[in-house]
Amino acid sequence: MSDLKDRLSDGLYGLGWATVKKLPEPVAAGLGRRIADLAWKRRGKGVLRLESNLARVVPDATPERLAELSRAGMRSYMRYWMESFRLPAWSKERVERGVDIKDIHRLKESLASGRGVVLALPHLANWDLAGVWATRVLGLPFTTVAERLEPESLYDRFVAYRESLGMEVVPHTGGSAFGRLARRLRAGGLVCLVADRDLSASGTEVTFFGDTARMPAGPAILAQQTGALLLPVTLWYDDTPVMKGRVHPPVEVPGEGTRAEKTAVMTQALADAFAEGIADHPEDWHMLQRLWLADLEERGAEEQGPGARVSEERGAAGRDPGERVPEKRIPEERGAAGQGPDERTPERREGGAA
Repeated sequence: MSDLKDRLSDGLYGLGWATVKKLPEPVAAGLGRRIADLAWKRRGKGVLRLESNLARVVPDATPERLAELSRAGMRSYMRYWMESFRLPAWSKERVERGVDIKDIHRLKESLASGRGVVLALPHLANWDLAGVWATRVLGLPFTTVAERLEPESLYDRFVAYRESLGMEVVPHTGGSAFGRLARRLRAGGLVCLVADRDLSASGTEVTFFGDTARMPAGPAILAQQTGALLLPVTLWYDDTPVMKGRVHPPVEVPGEGTRAEKTAVMTQALADAFAEGIADHPEDWHMLQRLWLADLEERGAEEQGPGARVSEERGAAGRDPGERVPEKRIPEERGAAGQGPDERTPERREGGAA
């Protein structure tokens, strides 16, 4: 049964890339909205989890307001997928007029000086589109990390897709990813990581919308070890076809403290920048999974059954039912390419862009 689901998942993604890019853009956009509305009406686990997460972001929202936000969130989510399926066919001109990033000078000036840059992003809007904009319009190649997916053919499909967009994709398994990222940064290169959700038990605890969550420590550690500039980036959609974004002020390495203490301070600063962007555009935060430790521990208790003792480490790892336990995770990210379908709708593939 699992093998059948793997083949079906791979086939559906392949169908999306093969067919959606051939549709006229208004038709593809309308198809995405219809799929989003259908998924929203089904009230599956992903939609309910999205609403639960949004309730933390907008704590004073009424149930009606949360429903509006989650519907808009599913439409934003499917806009990401319709755009991503079409990106391989977009010209440089189409990409250029589809993105507007504020304060991009922070990135350009650092790279021009020979200093490497780590761009860290949350699950906002479409980081693949931003990545294509960086490679094609700005002429900035970058490196990102891909999570191993099952089946292998689906992983290969995503790697080929991102490499066709001009990204260098490094698999995080095998223990070599961190070293390769560090080498790129020491050479004055650009690394992009999606960094608002940690799937390992080694992430850094942060306060996020008033409660405790874990986020990857990698962006902060890379910045400390390589001297690279760490820049948070947030993205959002509005009522136009143009995706907007902002490069936030750099997260500086503290002058004092142990590496762990410095990492905690820097990761909290990233979380604060992410929270600012998410609070401004909650409908564009595509977080359909559990994130806060309290929710992860609650899920663990449900899986263990009444009276069972849920270990702290299990709650911290925070893998949703059905997620494969990785062979080995480096602490820097979960970032660059991979999640799987949620409630029969495609889940955001992490990483890839800035």
